[in-house]
Amino acid sequence: MMIRCLITLTMTMVCLLANAQPTPAELLYIQEHYNKKEIGVPMRDGTKLFTSIYTPKDTTKEYPILFMRTPYSIAPYGDQAYRVPLGPNMQFTYEGFIFVYQDIRGKYLSEGNFVAVRPYNPNKTSNQDIDESSDTYDTVDWLINNIPNNNGKVGMWGISAPGGYATAALMDTHPALVAVSPQAPVTDWFMGDDRHHNGAFMLMGSFTFVSSYGRERDSLSTRGMPGYAAYGTPDGYDFYLKAKTLKNLSNKLKGTNNTLWNDLMAHGTYDSFWQVRTPLPHLKNVKPAVLSVGGWFDQEDLYGPIKTQAAIATQSPQTRQHFVMGPWYHGTWARGKGDWLENVFFGSATSEFYREHIELPFFLHYLKGKPDPHLPEAYIFDTGSHVWNAYHQWPPKAAQTQNLYFHPHGRLNFEAPSKTTDTVSAAYHSDPNHPVPYTAETRLIRGSAYMVEDQRFAARRPDVLVFMTEPLTKDVQIAGRLAANLFVKTTSTDADFIVKLIDVFPDNMPNHPERPTAVMGGYQLLVRGEVMRAKFRNSFEKPEPLEPGKVTPVSFDMQDAAHTFKKGHRIMVQVQSSWFPLVDRNPQIFTDIYQADEHQFTPAWHEVYFSTDYPSNISMMVMPK
Repeated sequence: MMIRCLITLTMTMVCLLANAQPTPAELLYIQEHYNKKEIGVPMRDGTKLFTSIYTPKDTTKEYPILFMRTPYSIAPYGDQAYRVPLGPNMQFTYEGFIFVYQDIRGKYLSEGNFVAVRPYNPNKTSNQDIDESSDTYDTVDWLINNIPNNNGKVGMWGISAPGGYATAALMDTHPALVAVSPQAPVTDWFMGDDRHHNGAFMLMGSFTFVSSYGRERDSLSTRGMPGYAAYGTPDGYDFYLKAKTLKNLSNKLKGTNNTLWNDLMAHGTYDSFWQVRTPLPHLKNVKPAVLSVGGWFDQEDLYGPIKTQAAIATQSPQTRQHFVMGPWYHGTWARGKGDWLENVFFGSATSEFYREHIELPFFLHYLKGKPDPHLPEAYIFDTGSHVWNAYHQWPPKAAQTQNLYFHPHGRLNFEAPSKTTDTVSAAYHSDPNHPVPYTAETRLIRGSAYMVEDQRFAARRPDVLVFMTEPLTKDVQIAGRLAANLFVKTTSTDADFIVKLIDVFPDNMPNHPERPTAVMGGYQLLVRGEVMRAKFRNSFEKPEPLEPGKVTPVSFDMQDAAHTFKKGHRIMVQVQSSWFPLVDRNPQIFTDIYQADEHQFTPAWHEVYFSTDYPSNISMMVMPK
């Protein structure tokens, strides 16, 4: 069932983000305690958005409304078909709210035209000027005035795209909307979310997803449009390598009326198309309380919660905002215990802790007037020491920026290169016809396990540079921004640079008794990995070619991290120029990659410098000891 769900993508987020299979007792509880009604809620332009409303049968009380908008279907449909759980988890169901779910404009049973990451319009002059903010406002207004026994307070939440629609609710907010939780919110599809990272196209996650999600529907329906399925192999590396070019992949979607895919192929720079689609510049004067949530190992939307928190903190400092980051994949804080990711043990039930001690108390306080849980501004899980840390701000005020420098012979430390350095660079040969894989597994679907996968498979390749510290003599705790600062020389006019920050466990690290076959001695845990398309090094709007033979600085955001490299561990950095098929292949010539032909993909030599004049390094924020 899960494989079919991921390939067709008609119900992808329902499959990924739902709790475990509901029990008969949970379903029975909802049937006995809630009524369900489905209605088309009218928007200001006359469009009706299909909405499911679950109201408590006990009408002796007033209840707040908890509301989610989604492009992924509000199934099950029908007045007698009940969603389980109601709200973020069953704790909310038992607590008692009015739960409201809505298909967004143009999806499933809602009228209108779907626009992916629809731009916010701050200058509406008529009822025909609509966006996700106005659709939210109109729905909240209708709910408050038409649902009996509501207490006049509304909260919103959502994960992934629904998280992005929660963010949209923070602009031109209805007065009744008092608490909003954007969780892994889609925020900027060019800079760092699902579709691109630093201008590089995230191929494997995008082709499968957009082949369904981006198709224009032919009618209102409870079923989504089918996606591409003719892979002919279980091996994604093989499929995408044989496809050769993005143009060839586009041909596979011909005749499917896929507007979103066509837009992705037509807008290969950070042009106005992308610039108007991020909510970040508009997060000013935010009135609701905000709970921004994300996972340090989120394979899709790590960027969203980090940048949303920063934008609100900077542009709307008066907002009551709480920021939570845990050791999670995409959305896994909503289900399960949260103590393991694959073979990596985090020591406690982090997801349960979040749900019981952060999420539920947040909404109970703002929507039901329960005691203030006094949540810190930032509640951050350290993925190396396995503890929750509370901070007054993020990044922590005490964190100090330090550079971790590359040195000859694969050495790595916090000392800048000296003038006596005998070797000033290291080179590797990058062949786009034999790209470095992003995982050692054979996968057709991207998955999430690669986010904590042992990186030894990549370290052993000749086209991956490896730098590593000596065993640490004391803990090194990082908390905050990460950036890569490379000085490179190439034989080409463009290149990708992937930098991975890795925690290398001691060779004598014992296997965990619950995973006795998982070899943890020498394990190379990926703490953060990020890609940069070098032609965007100076501007994402106006790409520039590299000059062959010239040493060129390439610096880029690696997003945030909170991790303690423990005493006895080593810190490793890997540098490579392909990460396939997670990221599309760079032909390594300056061109429009979305229109590139097969013959343009060219091998090249790339050289990374580490001298006094060109001190390549990773910039990180380190907590004092």
